[in-house]
Amino acid sequence: MTIVLTYGTFDLLHIGHVNLLRRSRALGSSLVVGLSSDSFNAIKDKRATQSYSDREAVLRAIRYVDDVFPEDSWEQKADDIRRLGADVLVMGSDWRGHFDELSRYCQVRYLPRTENISSSALKASIRSMQ
Repeated sequence: MTIVLTYGTFDLLHIGHVNLLRRSRALGSSLVVGLSSDSFNAIKDKRATQSYSDREAVLRAIRYVDDVFPEDSWEQKADDIRRLGADVLVMGSDWRGHFDELSRYCQVRYLPRTENISSSALKASIRSMQ
């Protein structure tokens, strides 16, 4: 069994999220998602439009996702990898190099983002329509 782990806020779910989850799941037999908690988003100066519980429910409904747990800090990733027995950590390519130190625990892969789509861009587009 190959366990793949990824992280994110997954707010305003869009095709870029689905692509990342699909491609991540294709790398193993199980995909586990560390979902940024509302308090962790505040630390990152991010504000999700949906609560943690709503974002978690949406992720759990996606067929590529096998489990979801809260991400509460930057530092927890190494512990999560060990706790879950993760074989692969997947992050978007915009994070390239940021998590290379975790390669001592598992394989680290940076997958390309879907071009021209992000939750931030969607929020800006919605604001401009008002």
